Order: sequence, then C-alpha cells, then structure tokens
Amino acid sequence: MDIRKATSADVEDMQRLIQHFADMGLMLPRTIKSLCEHLQCFTVAVEDGRVIGVGGLHVLWTDLAEIRSLAVSPEAHGKGVGSQIVKALLKEAEDLGIAQVLSLTYQTRFFEKLNFHVVRKETLPHKVWKDCIYCNKFYHCDEVAMVYYTRHFQPLKQAQEA
Repeated sequence: MDIRKATSADVEDMQRLIQHFADMGLMLPRTIKSLCEHLQCFTVAVEDGRVIGVGGLHVLWTDLAEIRSLAVSPEAHGKGVGSQIVKALLKEAEDLGIAQVLSLTYQTRFFEKLNFHVVRKETLPHKVWKDCIYCNKFYHCDEVAMVYYTRHFQPLKQAQEA
C-alpha cells in the first residue's frame, strides 16, 4: 500500500468512497468540484492502483487544522489504512507548524488510539464560525470534537511566559 498526496486522477474514486459513508450519514458529502478545489489538501492510500482510503488536512487558522473526509473502503477496514492516512496528515500539520489538529467524528476510539483528546466544540471558535455555522447540523450536531496536540502546541500559561 502506498500513502501519497492525491492527484486529479484520484478524484472520482475519492468522491465515490466519501459518498458511500455520506449516504449512511457518517460524514458530510463532497462534490467533485469541492474535491478538485481542495485537491492539494488530500492524501490517499492506494493499493494495486486503486484508492482504498482518503483524508484531507484543512488549515483553519495559524494554530489549527482539521482532518476532513477520512474514509477507508469497507474491504480495507481493520488493516491500518485510516491510521496511516491520519499519521501522514499529522506529519503534514507538524511540517506546517500547526499546533492543533481537529477532527469532528463519530469514531472516538479510533482517534483516541492516535492520541486525540475530546474537547468542547466551544473551544474551537475558528472552526465553529468558519465552517460549522453553515452546516445543516449546526443546531443539533452530534459529532464529537477531538484534538491532537503537535509538538508546536504551547499551553496558555507557557505561551504567556515565552
């Protein structure tokens, strides 16, 4: 299996994979247009020339990015594909100097194993007021906010002393 940045040749497979889970209400759908406009944000897992996993890293602010549209084909579940994609996205966030990486998810156990921590959505104003406000789930969102703290993270007290 190869973990790499997505290319335009991957877009239709990415959209089909994301739509599979969107149809079950497990994630938001993405259009081909949206995937093309944000192609540079996406990483894919490819096996035997076929996209079996996808995930995107969307930078929200100087200290916050979000993992979006993480999906793994059902036949590849349990093989570490999602973990490898997330680890690649976390490395990308580290390389960009991002302090926190957010995921809004129903899969809390998966993200806990990758050292994400549950946080209150209210602690993420750049996400809430940039994206969530436009979501049809805004007033009844049932996703759990989880954050990974990179080596660039400085707790408030330490940041004030620096």
